Amino acid sequence: MEDEIDAPFHIEHIVAKQHRGQTIEENLALACMSCNLHKGTNLFGLDPDTNLPVRLFDPRKDAWQAHFIRAGARILGITEIGRTTAWLLQFNSDLNLLQRQAIMEKHPLD
Repeated sequence: MEDEIDAPFHIEHIVAKQHRGQTIEENLALACMSCNLHKGTNLFGLDPDTNLPVRLFDPRKDAWQAHFIRAGARILGITEIGRTTAWLLQFNSDLNLLQRQAIMEKHPLD
């Protein structure tokens, strides 16, 4: 298996082109391949706690620290937007946790 730790990012349309999202800076963000493929054209998901529709995290409008915390290699949603985004994009899949742990070991924050 190819080492994906240093894999390039995808250029993601926050609002997909099929939903009339434009290819302009305000609608583009870098996304890892896994997140981009899981997001697809979704703008909303179902909150795993309430099963209600919730918009996804928008990296151009939302502050990461307002919606997520890190617990070791896990990324946890602390708001309905965070929970829904973390669940839909599968932030804590086995593969993502392994990759995140490897990155953390290679580049410790402390």
